Amino acid sequence: MPAPSADEAPPSLPWRDALKVYLEPATLRMLALGFSAGLPLLLVLGTLSFRLREAGVDRTTIGFLSWVGLAYGFKWVWAPLVDRLPIPPLTTLLGRRRGWLLLAQLGVIAGLAGMAFNDPRDGLPPLVWCALLVAFGSATQDIALDAFRIESAAARKQAALAAAYQTGYRLAMIWAGAGVLWVAAWAELPGLAGYQDNAWKTAYLVMAASMAVGVLTVLLSPEPARVALPQPKTVGAWLQSVLIEPFADFIRRYQWQAVLILSLIAVYRISDVVMGIMANPFYVDMGFTKDEVATVSKIYGVIMTLLGAFVGGVLSMRLGVMRVLMLGAVLSAASNLLFAGLATRGHDLTALVLVVSADNLAGGIASAAFIAYLSSLTNITYSATQYALFSSLMLLLPKFIAGYSGKFVDLYGYHAFFVGTAALGVPVLVLVALASRTTGNGKVTAPASSTAPSEMAP
Repeated sequence: MPAPSADEAPPSLPWRDALKVYLEPATLRMLALGFSAGLPLLLVLGTLSFRLREAGVDRTTIGFLSWVGLAYGFKWVWAPLVDRLPIPPLTTLLGRRRGWLLLAQLGVIAGLAGMAFNDPRDGLPPLVWCALLVAFGSATQDIALDAFRIESAAARKQAALAAAYQTGYRLAMIWAGAGVLWVAAWAELPGLAGYQDNAWKTAYLVMAASMAVGVLTVLLSPEPARVALPQPKTVGAWLQSVLIEPFADFIRRYQWQAVLILSLIAVYRISDVVMGIMANPFYVDMGFTKDEVATVSKIYGVIMTLLGAFVGGVLSMRLGVMRVLMLGAVLSAASNLLFAGLATRGHDLTALVLVVSADNLAGGIASAAFIAYLSSLTNITYSATQYALFSSLMLLLPKFIAGYSGKFVDLYGYHAFFVGTAALGVPVLVLVALASRTTGNGKVTAPASSTAPSEMAP
């Protein structure tokens, strides 16, 4: 079945109605749950790379350790279990989506606590195993949360939920990036130079405690209306419905266009993801302190992230997702060129403010539109599994390439690295242009074979 055309798209919402969506309960819940989803990511990637670099770990090793994040790229493997498998007694007490959410959040908390009590100077394996637990728990939370979000609103409101989710997500990333640096700097003992593990221990324990935002939201939220699913009579039929049918459904609906769509998903965020692994080692090597990086990210990053996510969500509903996807792709690649310029200036705090502001604005716009786009492709009957496939594919290739980022920097330097990551965005522009021709104006619509909820969940 072909992708939805422009004629099938619902009419644009008036500006007033588009803005009022942001105050609805389901949207506010996604803000808090987005925070819970965004918190673990940097703590096993970007922030961890800052900690490891400060502890004396070489850039090549830091790059390869970023492959911990490949857990996010393979979450589609266990997504069918999250979609269908009950967890006694959590499923009985909380429901299918909230039960998995709570279990995943507890895993993240345990992993972060383990990372707090492991000094990288005493050996990396224990720290890596704890980071893997965080990544696995975080990826599982993403699976359940994406399904929770998609099932909580009508298709025409998914852009607003995506923007709220992205705002919470980016706020958490700033807290897990800038906030953790501020806490670590505050916890350092005065007069002692170099790496202080007790300061990082305090910071990671604070991050573990911050997951309470998500835990409380899960406990206080209603379970989305459950979609009636056929009950297979045999093990073979169950495996067919759980493992094969979600993927077959997508191919049936989009046919040859599925290749184009999956290619776009696979590379859309490649510039940001590959660049992000070396961002914090770059700050350390340029002589920026934890306080400087934290302050710039906390003040300017928050403002521009909020603005970017809000603008991306509103523009997606008004102009169509595909147009905003193109805008986000252009801005994301361009912001990496700004980092290349910063690499030639050394320790320049004013330039850092401008670069971080531009990068967060671009990321907010691109991510809000991209999440709405992925949601519009999903059949609500298989929401957890299909969205996990999309979001896994989004990260798999970029994170694999990012593993070599430290080695590239060691060989060619930061300037060439940032220019190279910007060049990675060129194929993205071509794919967005091609995808736009097959999906009309890109309004967020429900997949043709799905049964979308008619109203926002209470």
